Amino acid sequence: MTDPSALLSAGVHLPQAGPAASGEALHRAAILAEELGFADVWVSDHLAVPTKCTYPPSPFIYEPLTALAWVASVTRRVGLGTTVLVLPMRNPLSVAKSVASLDRMTGGRVILGTAAGYLEAEFNAVGVPFAERGARTDEAIEILRAVWTEDPINREFPVHGAAFSDVRTLPQPGRHLPVWIGGHEPVALRRAVRVGDGWHGAFLGPQETATRVAFLREHRPEAEFVVSLRTRWDPLVDSEDWILSQLDELGAAGVNHVVPEPRQRTLDDYLRSIERLAELFVKGGVPMSVA
Repeated sequence: MTDPSALLSAGVHLPQAGPAASGEALHRAAILAEELGFADVWVSDHLAVPTKCTYPPSPFIYEPLTALAWVASVTRRVGLGTTVLVLPMRNPLSVAKSVASLDRMTGGRVILGTAAGYLEAEFNAVGVPFAERGARTDEAIEILRAVWTEDPINREFPVHGAAFSDVRTLPQPGRHLPVWIGGHEPVALRRAVRVGDGWHGAFLGPQETATRVAFLREHRPEAEFVVSLRTRWDPLVDSEDWILSQLDELGAAGVNHVVPEPRQRTLDDYLRSIERLAELFVKGGVPMSVA
């Protein structure tokens, strides 16, 4: 099985979308994940979903930062992550304030996974030019870091037309809040190398992942740089031997954090899937933290 040093930790996606999603579901799944020893819990981000879109499978998606604040109130240890927040669709100062507030109130548990986005219709719905998403993402991350570390701020950010003239934007996180960069294209990988504390990919096979990890590790070899992958593993649907083999292959490829997203559509089955995932991770050599 996988060397425990290869896959250091595992999170799990919460029932945030579709028919299984509810306030009760989010609470119960997060509490269960903490009790089972998962390192962190994760939620996704979509503001508007085109009717002919094949993914996400449901347009019913609770807003991610609201969902994380909701589950933070009933947990004490697990990290709270976004997979991923589409940063260029939002005002970065508002995001910085919300994320810093959540991080301070939870004792430093937030992991901000973020990316440039891929649904043009979603950008149209919020009135943000799709072609600007890369430049807006890069500058938005600059704004986050400035808001989180400088007091007062005296900076200008031309892409967003934002001017900070001797202003204060407290609270700040009080620590280096990790930002994991999502996306699979070269521009996203370069962004992760340049400004990320980690890379957070999604739904790639081991070989596809390995080529990207090789690039990332060439430029960011330090152990603190996390290589994370979200998966669609669901042991109530998928072969458990297959999941374990995928776990081994991803560990060999250099992934050291995984976030499976169960595909169940009822809360009871979603919770059963989380329980079985925890058992598989222990079997696969992934250390689980006891709450």
